[in-house]
Amino acid sequence: MKGNDKSVTQVSLLNKIEKREAVVGIIGLGYVGLPLAIHFGHQGFKVIGFDVDVRKIDMLLRGESYIKHIQMEQIGEKIKAGKLDVTVDFNRLSEADCILICVPTPLTDKKEPDLSYVMDTTNCIADNLRAGQIVILESTTYPGTTEEALLPRLETNDMKAGEDFFLAYSPEREDPGNKKFDAANIPKVVGGVTSACLEIASALYNCITKVVPVSSTGAAEMTKILENTFRSVNIALVNELKVLGHKMGIDIFEVINAAATKPFGYTPFYPGPGLGGHCIPIDPFYLSWKAREYDFETRFIQLAGEINVSMPYYVIDRTIEALNQHEKSLKGSKILVLGVAYKKDIDDERESPGYTIMKMLSEKGAFVSYNDPWIPVLKQTRKYNFQKNSISITPEVLREMDAVIIVTDHSAYDFAEIVRQSNLIIDTRNATSKIDGADGKIFFA
Repeated sequence: MKGNDKSVTQVSLLNKIEKREAVVGIIGLGYVGLPLAIHFGHQGFKVIGFDVDVRKIDMLLRGESYIKHIQMEQIGEKIKAGKLDVTVDFNRLSEADCILICVPTPLTDKKEPDLSYVMDTTNCIADNLRAGQIVILESTTYPGTTEEALLPRLETNDMKAGEDFFLAYSPEREDPGNKKFDAANIPKVVGGVTSACLEIASALYNCITKVVPVSSTGAAEMTKILENTFRSVNIALVNELKVLGHKMGIDIFEVINAAATKPFGYTPFYPGPGLGGHCIPIDPFYLSWKAREYDFETRFIQLAGEINVSMPYYVIDRTIEALNQHEKSLKGSKILVLGVAYKKDIDDERESPGYTIMKMLSEKGAFVSYNDPWIPVLKQTRKYNFQKNSISITPEVLREMDAVIIVTDHSAYDFAEIVRQSNLIIDTRNATSKIDGADGKIFFA
């Protein structure tokens, strides 16, 4: 195959995509995979969703959504119309023409990449791979993963990438709960192992949004890491300045909002109790780990990580200080944590600083309760197993608490009423800054 010549396999798959006859298989029906399945279904593709979690599959088949900000009506319509099928049977991967990998890429306890989900998935694909398929990794990872880890496993049984099958990388850019941007209007960065791989992946994603092609899978992988490292470093900066602002008696939120009036050269970032979500607390460390292979230390990333990881500890210190001023000890105090989702108005608590804060409070002898209208029950995670249910916020409950810590500023919270009924507030989100008549009751952290 030379020059612009295209193989029969390549032409056939491109035609299937153009005519919406290609079957799209999506592995991992979480916050990335499920919205993607909906959008491809909207564009007329038949979609097969794969997940190892039987509970998720059963809920979808019953017409129930396990992600609150995703409307079940959208999913139900696709299932009824035969445009969406969901299964735990990975032997059906051979039915898909386009296979998208949307599985977690967490860190180990040593802050090193854990590619076990990606590689287990890749092994399943390799066992079912046939000519004429394209495999696209969407999970965030370090530059080099697609060609160093996936390609050797898939290029077996005389199957060659770019000729018999196709391989690409396109980083997910989901922002759970964002009502302005979703998979239909967020551009997709795409890199292919070969030019043929890039062309096919671009053709597929062009069906749902604008495509930004780059020169390689490594460049595409690096793009996502840059996006999240940029956010991590800037959030660390304002988190550090928040701590300094408290010492200097300066409201950093006022300063940020004033600086944001500059129409050029400035982008506002806001501090909080620490980083949460599956991307920002994790992705930069993937690059740091990979950089060591080149005898290179990513000092900005490491420092930003240290600052952001320290923020829950700062919240605890401020809570102890606030209780002391009310002549109370943290040990034995009743503490209510408001919000455990990592950001407002979603049910995603992955890597939430709320978990770390509750763990430290409990370890120091406090009696900890929580409320989150989006998360009625705390799920067991790789690190935590609290076995707690969200309690109701009533005037009686609030008055009973020695302190209330605002970790997530959900829109459902009536902060004025919460302040009025509470004895002490530790506010990590600046949610109570405009409430008058609460002198000595509110501490910002």
